[in-house]
Amino acid sequence: MAEPPRKRRRVVAERRYANPTKPSAQTPRGKSGRRAPVRRGNALTRGVSGFFRLLWRAFFGTIWATIVTVLLLVGVSTFYYYSQLPQAAALFDGRARGGVTLLDREGKVFAWRGETFGTVTPDKIAPSLRDAVVATEDRRFYQHLGIDPRGIASAIRINMAAGRGPLDGHGGSTITQQVSKLLCLGETFDPTRWKDEAAYEAECRESSLWRKIKEVPFSFALELKYSKDEILNIYMNRSYLGGGARGFEAAAERYFGRHADNISVAESAMLAGLLKAPSYFAPTSDIQRAQDRAAVVLQLMREQDRITEAEYQQARANPAVLSAAASARAGGYFADWLMESGPGFLTTETTEDVTILTTFDQKVQAAAERGLKRIFDEKVKDSSKAEAAVVVLSADGAVRAMIGGRDSKVSGVFNRATQAKRQTGSSFKPFVFAAGLDQGMRPDSIIHDGPLTINIKGSRPWSPQNYSRRFSGDVTLTTALSKSLNTATIRIQEKAGRASVRRIAEEFGVGVNLPNVPSLGLGVFDTTLLEMTGAYAGIRNGGRAVRPYGVVELRVRGDNSPMIAKTGGMGQRVISQQAARDLIYMMQQVIQNGTGTRAKLAGREAAGKTGTTSSYRDAWFIGFTDQFVTGIWMGYDDNTPLSGVTGGGLPAEIWQAVMTDIHEGLPAEPLGRFVGDEGSRIGDGVAPSVRGDDALADALSAALSDMRGDSAGAPAGQPLVSGSAEPLADALSQALGQGGSGGPPRSAEQTFTSLDAGRGVTDAPDAGESDPLGDVLRGIEGLN
Repeated sequence: MAEPPRKRRRVVAERRYANPTKPSAQTPRGKSGRRAPVRRGNALTRGVSGFFRLLWRAFFGTIWATIVTVLLLVGVSTFYYYSQLPQAAALFDGRARGGVTLLDREGKVFAWRGETFGTVTPDKIAPSLRDAVVATEDRRFYQHLGIDPRGIASAIRINMAAGRGPLDGHGGSTITQQVSKLLCLGETFDPTRWKDEAAYEAECRESSLWRKIKEVPFSFALELKYSKDEILNIYMNRSYLGGGARGFEAAAERYFGRHADNISVAESAMLAGLLKAPSYFAPTSDIQRAQDRAAVVLQLMREQDRITEAEYQQARANPAVLSAAASARAGGYFADWLMESGPGFLTTETTEDVTILTTFDQKVQAAAERGLKRIFDEKVKDSSKAEAAVVVLSADGAVRAMIGGRDSKVSGVFNRATQAKRQTGSSFKPFVFAAGLDQGMRPDSIIHDGPLTINIKGSRPWSPQNYSRRFSGDVTLTTALSKSLNTATIRIQEKAGRASVRRIAEEFGVGVNLPNVPSLGLGVFDTTLLEMTGAYAGIRNGGRAVRPYGVVELRVRGDNSPMIAKTGGMGQRVISQQAARDLIYMMQQVIQNGTGTRAKLAGREAAGKTGTTSSYRDAWFIGFTDQFVTGIWMGYDDNTPLSGVTGGGLPAEIWQAVMTDIHEGLPAEPLGRFVGDEGSRIGDGVAPSVRGDDALADALSAALSDMRGDSAGAPAGQPLVSGSAEPLADALSQALGQGGSGGPPRSAEQTFTSLDAGRGVTDAPDAGESDPLGDVLRGIEGLN
């Protein structure tokens, strides 16, 4: 019998875990009935692991806290700097002092002093120049936010590979960071904090880690405040590019004579290359070095596709060169003289940009340099340390050229034409003869050249000697000057009176307070070549003093009217026109038949005088034609005697070479035409007196001159001489007690009758004596 079917059991999954309500007898329980945690390891290991877990959590917590703090500080600092930044244009010019631009007589730039500046903006800059700067200084400039981590990492790697510190050498700075440095992180110069501006600039350029850290928020602030183009403009306007040029506009004008929006690719590369080391790579220092640096910049521009291959090849084949003015570097001594002699607040210490129109003539300067070099190359040993100086004036005192040493292309060095005070020797003698001629002597008057002794109170008697150690006996004044006879010259001086000689020389501009000694007439005092050349210009101009000048007009940029106009020129009369005319004739004979024959100019009248001091320490030749007055000095800086050189030797030859070159193409005009003469080449304007600028004195001098009935060629200021055609003038002279050297002219026989040829002069007139009228008039005119 079949079994009934069984009832199937339901399939139920097995329990994986024990029923929690039925605790296992093998599992420990806590008081609450829950399973107690399993403890692994002993107490020591558990304590160590817990400590490290705590330390790890603290470390990460500190890092996050530090990051948040740093970000907060950077944000606050950035906001602070941002709030302090002005408009971008206000940051373009960061100079503490202004610049001086010097123009020659034709209005062409020939020199700069101080820091010149010119603004560039996006529309006033060549695209190739902008690209050159970015390619050289910060290729990712338009991608980063002021800081370039890749650039910094690369710079650190390069520095350490070269064995330097991570921050020494390459800095990895972006253009924005460099602008931060140029702006000195917004700090302006404070004299209470920094010793001077140099110390301030040194701190601004510091490359310490702390300084780098401070640059970060300032750079962020710049990026927030300004556009990329504005930041680039600040950089391109404030960067120093050598040669006294601040900014790319000034540099383009300084080196290439054109504006920054009109320069070539090659010129752009050269300017951008200056940023690495402005003075070292300046093309005025070494043009080849500047071109080599420009080639590196061109390569960078090509690699970054900022120029085409054709532009690259064109720029490499035609590297940038200096402009004619920058290449010549003419007028360094002249420019330095103007900067030193002008008012400081408008020259060396100016805070404005100043332009000075000068008397400088670049053609005359070049001719003078050629003449000097030729004689030294031909006649002087290469090893010689002898120096020379040259000054060229127009007849009215305008300085046309100046050489202060054999190295003519210089700036800021010792100027032997204006700063070296040397004894004049016989080049002073024309002023002694001027005193005699002004008192009535004539070129054919007789003077004795023979042994002479002068007793000096409190000292030994003095007996001058001639250069040849021989005497010529009775000679004319013309012969005495042309042969440079010493004893004859001293006889003239002692008879005319040392006071008269000193007055005439000083009023012509030769020194101040000349020594009251018998040897005065032989030039035993110190003066400069510029002063002596200016004094000879007074003789050339018919006896009227001349103050050498170089400034025609000085303007501050933006002003319509000049701050300063002509600063020198023709002054008051010192000797009569007839005396000057006679003296010029006598000085012509110096060149034709006397000690200066090596200075002869073919087909051209010239007058001059040689000068040699004791022991041959100084040699001079100063002379003039109708157009120019030129002075030459030669000697050693340490007063070492020249080897057989006299004023009639090398200085006369240099003078001849310089004057021949200068006069090339000029008409051969005769000497002897003065201001007021028909056809005179000299301007009629009367400049301030050499010794004073007293309008009342000028008016009085003119009135007295009119009363005397002066000729057209005898301007106001000539000393009164009794016996003139005007009774009123005679009466005034008599009332004032005219006498002494200002008395009526005497004949040569009367003047020298007491000078016995065979006997010395004793008890010579005291040099301090002078005529009352002369003292009164000179006191009024401010000439003492």
